Amino acid sequence: MDIKKLISKLTLEEKASLCSGRDFWHTKSVERFGIPSIRMNDGPHGLRKPKNTLSRESVPATCFPAAVTLAASWDRKLIEDVGSAIGEECQAEGVSILLGPGANIKRSPLCGRNFEYYSEDPLLSSEMALHFIRGVQSRGVGSSLKHFCANNQEYRRLTINAVIDERTLREIYLASFEKAVKEGKPWTVMCAYNKVNGEYCSENKYLLTDILREEWGFEGAVVSDWGAVNDRVKGLLAGLDLQMPYDGGFGDKKIIEAVKKGEIPEVVLDRAVERILRIVFRAMENKKESVTYDKLAHHRMAREIARECFVLLKNDCNILPLKIEGKIALIGAFAKNPRYQGRGSSHVNPTMLDSAYEEILRMIDGKAEILYADGYRMDIDEVDETLLEEAKKVAAESDVAVVFAGLPERYESEGYDRSHMKMPESHNRLIEEVSNVQDNLIVVLSNGAPIEMPWADKVKAILETYLGGQAWGGAVADVLFGVVSPSGKLPETFPKKLSDNPSYINFPGEDDRVEYREGIFVGYRYYDKKEMEVLFPFGHGLSYTTFEYSDLRMDKKKITDRDILRVSVKVKNTGKMPGKEVVQLYVRDVESSVIRPEKELKAFEKVDLKPGEEKEIVFTLDKRAFAYYNVDIKDWYVESGDFEILIGRSSRDIVLKDTVYVESTVPVRKRFHRNSTIGDVMSDPTAREIFSSFMQGILRKLPRFAGAEGDIIQEFAEMAKYMPLRNLISFSGGVITEEMLDVLIQKINLGKK
Repeated sequence: MDIKKLISKLTLEEKASLCSGRDFWHTKSVERFGIPSIRMNDGPHGLRKPKNTLSRESVPATCFPAAVTLAASWDRKLIEDVGSAIGEECQAEGVSILLGPGANIKRSPLCGRNFEYYSEDPLLSSEMALHFIRGVQSRGVGSSLKHFCANNQEYRRLTINAVIDERTLREIYLASFEKAVKEGKPWTVMCAYNKVNGEYCSENKYLLTDILREEWGFEGAVVSDWGAVNDRVKGLLAGLDLQMPYDGGFGDKKIIEAVKKGEIPEVVLDRAVERILRIVFRAMENKKESVTYDKLAHHRMAREIARECFVLLKNDCNILPLKIEGKIALIGAFAKNPRYQGRGSSHVNPTMLDSAYEEILRMIDGKAEILYADGYRMDIDEVDETLLEEAKKVAAESDVAVVFAGLPERYESEGYDRSHMKMPESHNRLIEEVSNVQDNLIVVLSNGAPIEMPWADKVKAILETYLGGQAWGGAVADVLFGVVSPSGKLPETFPKKLSDNPSYINFPGEDDRVEYREGIFVGYRYYDKKEMEVLFPFGHGLSYTTFEYSDLRMDKKKITDRDILRVSVKVKNTGKMPGKEVVQLYVRDVESSVIRPEKELKAFEKVDLKPGEEKEIVFTLDKRAFAYYNVDIKDWYVESGDFEILIGRSSRDIVLKDTVYVESTVPVRKRFHRNSTIGDVMSDPTAREIFSSFMQGILRKLPRFAGAEGDIIQEFAEMAKYMPLRNLISFSGGVITEEMLDVLIQKINLGKK
């Protein structure tokens, strides 16, 4: 198909029409040229396709674990498998583009949509998004990476202005998308509702063209979030191709008028149409007829995936896995009525739904006695004293109690943020009261974001299942009774309390403005820098087996920023049960002239080990593993010096480390001026040499230094470290003139004596 030739035959009106939707879910067609309409629908943890145009009910689809749950797996292949399965279901339902994944950073635990996002760390987030995209698109279905970018809250999300400094934007919020775009090559990228630094994302040329297309090489189409277009003409000029949903044709008319007036060069419109048509025809080429999928097989797959994602936060006295014997109390309404997904546009109509209660009954098969109590009501937060007393009675009669608790569905949703990190009082009180009558207490949590746990010290085990999808119940049974060992690791930090979070003071902002004043110190970067105690750290997760790390090696001890560093480490399963471990590699800049985090995640790998088995994990680190974003040169920059390579079980459990020297090959010289300080000059080797040569003779003429011995320049520099260069004139009593100072500054900037 010669798309450029096809575009040349289209009328202006036809071209403009292709730049907006036909309705809520479809692109427009142009029948006279055989241009079809294609369908896109919500994801990202399962397909949400409405049964018809007017229906709020969607067709049944497999509800896989939510993004936050999947990220806890730290498993690239698992994420890709989920994407592939969802892509298969899209083909079966005639959906050409899945709206997902979401790669926004978890800036605050209060964001109502955190369950749709992967992590507080940009590397983990981007890796998960990348492999999800690959999985979906392996089925000939496009993905729409969203929401680009800095959509980190629901409060006033359609109008809020996210004010972010350039370095933070690059290192945290854009980095979460970057690798997913460059390597995943999504068919489309969805721009966010909000503004970034004063401009709506839908009309932000810096984001949509300068970075996304020209710097990252994105070749697909940019689609608006549904209703995100503020100014259609500005949007098109900035790089927004497709407006969704249909707006009655008003946007099309504005494009036509702007082209006729010369406000939009027609070549800009043609370029947008070309991008859209490439996606449309690509979708048609990959469309498969009469596709079906095995619903039961996908349900089984959802169970296997969920159990790989659960995070064992605590396991005192190795109370887990449970033995199938005695009396086991299952307490909490979630056991029978699971909280398995979030609310909003990602809500899936599951093909089937497991409860933990039924699956545990099936697993024990009469070999142990199960006692059950609701413990709380699902529809209110207040304590029901009758239900609470029943729960205590059941717990007291049992050998072990498992309490199912967390956040009700109404707590977390697209459209609004949480106002606190607490569970309902009925859930907290239930755990507290049961702990008073039962020492062997296990808590199974269902929630889409971090919560406070005032009872954490009173229970023996905590299993974080996040939002585990439609097969959550079976996966819970598998982990509780040791069919598999838990292998999930937290993709975010659980602070002790909300006010510990770095965004606390500046979330969600005031009116239509939120300032990201914590800068690059998001999540563990902040808690580590502050040496702050947390409830559970980033990367934390226990197992039913044990792992030993050894033999950390690097292929070089000194490299340049152009080299690749090869790092290897051995991991051995020293326990009695098969298990998987997530090996995490962090990098620390030992000494830096700029403010940097204590350490940053730069590589990870999940390894599967049988008892006694040992494997070697190999990581490769390039320039970006050591670099920060230098706003002066507008690029990633490595400052020469020592860097520690840290291997950990979590961000707070570092087990091995070594040091490599990295030499920068990029000359970066600071520009000096009259208000540069003496200390600034002396910190630059070239500037120091020129300045010292200039000052040697002058200082000897001044009474204060007459007859001084030793390094007179060093003595002066220490005394005048924060003095600006302009003060040399007054300090010297007229020995240094304005003209002499100007010549000195010029020589320093040229690097010549």
